[in-house]
Amino acid sequence: MSETKHTYIPTSVKWEESNLYQFMAEQGFSSIDQLHRAIEKNPAWFWGEMEKAVGLTWHTPYTKVMDDSRGIAWTRWYTDGQTNVAYDAVDKHAGGLLASKDAIIWEADGGETRRLTYKQLSIETDQFAHGLLRLGVAKGDRIVIYLPMIPETVVAMMGAAKIGAIVIPVFSGYGADAVAARVEDSRAKVLITADCFYRRGKKVSMGKEAEKVVDKCPSLSHVIAVQRDSNEFITSNRQVEWITYQSLLAGTPSTSPLVWLESETPCMLLYTSGTTGKPKGTVHVHVGFPLKAAQDLKYAFHFQQEDTLCWVTDMGWMMGPWMVFGALLLGGSIVLYEGTADYPNCGRLWSLVAKHQITHLGVSPTAIRTLMSQGDHWVEGHDLTSLKVFGSSGEPWNKDPWIWLFEKVGKRRCSIVNYSGGTEISGGILSSFPGLPLQPCSFHGPIPGMIADVVDQEGLSVKNEVGELVIRQAWPGMTRGFWQNADRYEKSYWSRFPDTWLHGDWARTNEDGYWFIEGRSDDTLKVAGKRVGPIEYESALVSHEAVVEAATIGIPDKVKGTVAVCFVTLQKNVQATEELEEELKMVIIEKLGKPLKPKTIHVVSELPHTRNGKILRRVLRSAYLKEKLGDLSSLENIHAIEEIQSLL
Repeated sequence: MSETKHTYIPTSVKWEESNLYQFMAEQGFSSIDQLHRAIEKNPAWFWGEMEKAVGLTWHTPYTKVMDDSRGIAWTRWYTDGQTNVAYDAVDKHAGGLLASKDAIIWEADGGETRRLTYKQLSIETDQFAHGLLRLGVAKGDRIVIYLPMIPETVVAMMGAAKIGAIVIPVFSGYGADAVAARVEDSRAKVLITADCFYRRGKKVSMGKEAEKVVDKCPSLSHVIAVQRDSNEFITSNRQVEWITYQSLLAGTPSTSPLVWLESETPCMLLYTSGTTGKPKGTVHVHVGFPLKAAQDLKYAFHFQQEDTLCWVTDMGWMMGPWMVFGALLLGGSIVLYEGTADYPNCGRLWSLVAKHQITHLGVSPTAIRTLMSQGDHWVEGHDLTSLKVFGSSGEPWNKDPWIWLFEKVGKRRCSIVNYSGGTEISGGILSSFPGLPLQPCSFHGPIPGMIADVVDQEGLSVKNEVGELVIRQAWPGMTRGFWQNADRYEKSYWSRFPDTWLHGDWARTNEDGYWFIEGRSDDTLKVAGKRVGPIEYESALVSHEAVVEAATIGIPDKVKGTVAVCFVTLQKNVQATEELEEELKMVIIEKLGKPLKPKTIHVVSELPHTRNGKILRRVLRSAYLKEKLGDLSSLENIHAIEEIQSLL
């Protein structure tokens, strides 16, 4: 993608005052490149410094920072050390100066709010942990968290961690089959759910899906139900015991049930769906995921103890637990938002920022494209001066929405931290860094500790051209394999190049040293012998004033091998005409060249995407070609598929 070379200088965070600059100065480094070279030579030194900088507590000190004797794919961290993430994220703060500080601020779809201080969170997590013990839950038992973005979700995560149980957060929008697949694979003992939640003003009867899960999963012994509506179900006589959340907490001892655990003790399974095969459970441990999340927040986002983070996501996606573990470890506040960015109107997100004085806001490019299309007036009238940093993950940016966010919303003050990694990473590989000049849609480079590179088909480093994004060194946040499937883990990430993690993204650097993600390598098109990412087509299309959103797939062609087919949604009051299609094709020809002209451009009412805004190109292509659709569990708007299927 040909990006503008214009740079933007945010002012909300000065580089010399940033956490990353301060760390470098303390360690005697004058540049990020110099720091990267030192980490590559001595990763144990760096990660020893990081656990101290984040503030981990060791009940029993570790004897060795890293042990790669089993091979890089199975590196173990902080050998012999004993800790517990719930202590560092909750109890440590509750027993100190932050006891009365808000840990959680919750706003519901309908606007009601609730707050939990660190002290209150500590008490409630103790009660929840005791309740689990009373149900017979022990260290290593799995608990599926099928909840919306409510405070009880965080209580369940931290309460389970206190006794060494393993939590499995799943997407609140899943149907019964998708939840049951994760319960069955993990052999979970307990399911915690809610009777209902609210989305766009409508009640969603979540508990009805939970009842179906119970019928499918013999491993379950108990279901814990958070009641939000007294008229909803509480349960019928089934093969498992149902108990309300409040009754679980009632009458529990006042003493802390927290136990100290080996650093490599699993605390969470996060399931990620690939393009094929059943969902895979990435294994995360008490030190790895929380440390990586907190490190990234502190140094890639300049998150401080006095800051408030809101990421518009779901706890079933990686950014939900990332927000919880990372911000709470650092003693900050988090805003859990149950609703959407555009309900009841397109000013809701900006109202949320002003109301709760959010300093760090995480949004998807798709959400920004949608809000931008509705006009600037929704931003105006809201006091957004609390904002310091925007975060963005999950998909590549287009230039125009990026500039709109920077100029119209952030008033040229706020850094946009472009952030890319994954569930298996526990956070980011590449990031932008607050205080440094920005090029639209770009990354400044790898986050310290991530020894990343861009390579060709032989695994050799390339510059100024598109290649595979790889990681050449282990890091504490890396998944400890897939749940009960070590071979699949090794094959997925370590089999292509020796001792090198293959991430599955196309990336490149430019002559100015900025990095760019070009999309998933399995989404890439090869048109007339030229490899091109769908984002290049999509960026060209959304630059046209009529287009709100775009997606591109490749389909077979007898002459070119592959040709592009594009899909767009249009601004209100814009009609789909043959003339508009030809005009959009000319935009692509002007920006990408005539050989990359798409075969056709379809106007649709919606594109298939997940709740956090990621366009599912795999599903789009399968629907268009009338192929088997595969796993649709993460799809929010399944009705969009029927429209796509009717086009060809």
